[in-house]
Amino acid sequence: MMKQSKDKKRILSDKTQIKALFIMVVAAILLIALALVAVLEYLLLVLEPFVYFSTETKPLLWVFMFAAISVVIGLVLTFILGKIVLRPFNALLDGMTKLSEGEFTTRIDLGNVAGIRGISDKFNALAEELQKIEILRSDFVNNFSHELKTPIVSISSLIKLMKSEEIPREKQQDYLKIIEEEINRLADMTTNILNLTKIENQGILTDKTEFNLSEQIRTCVLILERKWEEKELSLDVDFDEYKITANDDMLKQVWINLIDNAIKFSKPEGELKIAVGREQDKICVAISNEGEEIPESDYAKIFQKFYQGDPERSKDGNGIGLSIVKHIIDLHGGEISVVSKDGVTTFTVKLKANSLHEKHQNAD
Repeated sequence: MMKQSKDKKRILSDKTQIKALFIMVVAAILLIALALVAVLEYLLLVLEPFVYFSTETKPLLWVFMFAAISVVIGLVLTFILGKIVLRPFNALLDGMTKLSEGEFTTRIDLGNVAGIRGISDKFNALAEELQKIEILRSDFVNNFSHELKTPIVSISSLIKLMKSEEIPREKQQDYLKIIEEEINRLADMTTNILNLTKIENQGILTDKTEFNLSEQIRTCVLILERKWEEKELSLDVDFDEYKITANDDMLKQVWINLIDNAIKFSKPEGELKIAVGREQDKICVAISNEGEEIPESDYAKIFQKFYQGDPERSKDGNGIGLSIVKHIIDLHGGEISVVSKDGVTTFTVKLKANSLHEKHQNAD
């Protein structure tokens, strides 16, 4: 909120400076025009004895003559100064045209004039963000196309093999298991895409109910039991009971995504820890795993749509899950962060206390 307030003040300041600049330019044109007309008027008055008509004999002609001179001088000055003043705006229009045509490398420099400089800074920031999104989108399309094609080719090949009567029944069962896993991968990818599209287009949190947050997290752990048992992970999920008023289905997606990620990137026989507690006016959920660390430079990027980090690990995900998590937490007015050091990665979700109703129950 503070940042938005500062941005609004900065925008108002830029608008005020642009208005002031416009007024100064108009005033300059008027003053210069008046000065030139005054000089010409003085010269004509001085030269009046050499002119065929005088102010006394034909006063209206002098009035019209000075009016015509004033208009001509005003138009000439407006044309000259207008070209100079409109130069940065023309550069801005050219830049906007290039951006609309997909040239996201476009940058502009409108000079150091107050107000105008702010416009070029904002334009360049916008172009840079669009360029980053385009790069991420292109990478995602390439990676997602590969991810989509791989299971389809695998399923097709295995089905062809299973048509052969020479394949032992035991082998067919193995093939069926692989086909099932590949189909589940395709289903997960499709579901994530649909969820992300739905959440991105949702601006207001709806369907809020009160439920036991701790119980929900424990249920998610049980849903993923097969996965953490396969890695022989030790679990630490001992915490008090907390009730929350939120969207049940959405928060369930958050915990399943975060816990699933923690399992995927845990080292075998590592520890998976989930802690829930209160921190001042917020309820915090921390999910930790032991394994490969996330570079600090990637902390912000991993929540961006399409970002997959290490290409060698792209098979473990499709770059959508954490983006879904971030959108859901934002809808709930909370925040999510990650810290990865000393072989432990921790994702922390903080939900505002004013949207929560907590209840502690001591374990008897």
